[in-house]
Amino acid sequence: MLRIGLPENLSPDLLQYFPQQDVELVPLANHLEHETEIGFWIPPSYGRFAKQMFPRLHGVKVIQSLLAGVDWIVPWLPKGIVLCDGQGIHNLPVAEWVVGAILGAIKRFPEFRDCQREQFWDGQLMGGKFPGDENDPRSEPPPYRVLGDELGKKKILIVGYGGIGAEVERMLQPFDVEILRMARTAKPGVLAIADLHKILPAADVVVLLVPLTDQTRGLMNADALGRMKSGAILVNAARGPVVETDALLVQLYGKRLHAVLDVTDPEPLPKGHPLWSAPNCFITPHVAGSVERFWVRGYTFAGEQVRRYLAGEPLHNQVTAGY
Repeated sequence: MLRIGLPENLSPDLLQYFPQQDVELVPLANHLEHETEIGFWIPPSYGRFAKQMFPRLHGVKVIQSLLAGVDWIVPWLPKGIVLCDGQGIHNLPVAEWVVGAILGAIKRFPEFRDCQREQFWDGQLMGGKFPGDENDPRSEPPPYRVLGDELGKKKILIVGYGGIGAEVERMLQPFDVEILRMARTAKPGVLAIADLHKILPAADVVVLLVPLTDQTRGLMNADALGRMKSGAILVNAARGPVVETDALLVQLYGKRLHAVLDVTDPEPLPKGHPLWSAPNCFITPHVAGSVERFWVRGYTFAGEQVRRYLAGEPLHNQVTAGY
């Protein structure tokens, strides 16, 4: 009998995706107070709870995360336990968020929202001070400000070209853009991340989709951000530490780059942090993949993984080399 550890208070509708025989579903509280025998564990999505729970779990053979990134598990995971990630579960919603982020930034929707809050209307060209400029002594506004652009003919660099990147490319096809693909290693049609600094000056939009590893931490540092063309947009749907926050703040407060961030460093972003009020920056609170259908996709996948494990078949999405 395989004991499967699950987050407590799951909807009963989600339990139907697991095999009905040879398994026992064991709901686990985030603040687990007693030791429990578990063979297959689906941890909570909040890393701090999972880390606190793990020492009280015994007999764990497989950990199936429903998140695409597992950088929050790898540091405390003992050897010998099979770790599987949730790659593929998030492709659609994250790709939609990325496309929405690009379009919103190109069309300056966040700035228009700021104007709406200020009840400020000045047509297509914004003359003089823009709402919020009076609080930013570090730079002067241009004599006029064009609030909209068009996506057509732009070059979009996808850094971390995998399932989500391919979905982003598919969704952007109608916009007549040029896609530049980049992954850990080069392959036909895909550049190596080692060539990032050479490619950055050509990109109008840089989309970050890489996992957080020792190689990608601080990937977008002061040098890399400085190589981006003036007016380019940085879209981070990866992990906050992939971008050096202080270096990004220099570019934002200098009004040289635009940024749309679903992840930040630190995270959660504390009140009073300069990113909150940085010009040309729009932030969402790590919600790109948080949609209603995520749970159905996630537990359908987890149930299939359990079936494969019981049948002695290889599990999908096994993590090696940290991701």
